[in-house]
Amino acid sequence: MGRRLRFRGESRHKVDTKGRVSIPASFRRVLQAGDPDWAEGLNPNFVIVYGDSRRKYLECYTVQEMEEVEDRISGMKRGTKKRRILERLFLSQSTTTSVDETGRIVLPAKLREKIGLSKEAQFAGAADTFQIWEPGTYEAEMAATEEFLDEQDDDFDPLMLLDDDDEEDEDL
Repeated sequence: MGRRLRFRGESRHKVDTKGRVSIPASFRRVLQAGDPDWAEGLNPNFVIVYGDSRRKYLECYTVQEMEEVEDRISGMKRGTKKRRILERLFLSQSTTTSVDETGRIVLPAKLREKIGLSKEAQFAGAADTFQIWEPGTYEAEMAATEEFLDEQDDDFDPLMLLDDDDEEDEDL
């Protein structure tokens, strides 16, 4: 298996009145690589998970990444509460879309309204997914990250968080 492409970086793009917005070029390459049906000349598909009312952003998965999540959910025992919740959050509250020839997607009004998106969209890479935020909400989340970092000792290295798998991350 070859090297896996990841979503990295952040950028802000204009949203027109029809909900069209450009996807960062580097993100488009990851979407192409993560769509088993994509070939040169075709538009890559991907899945937008909008989730429950607590979610402040849209989480975007490559087709391949979403299929992995779906496989894990379908591997759970049928009828269990955990499986039903995951089915609702990831399968019911999601939509498949594609990037057009110009590198844009159309965000449906329902999704724009859910996160309060109007004139601009903030894109943020998150390794195997990327997020679409309303810019003000994103800035507030980044400020909260800065506050967390300000509370740490001067010699704090953020990579130390990789070692804290067992701890709850409610403080972040």
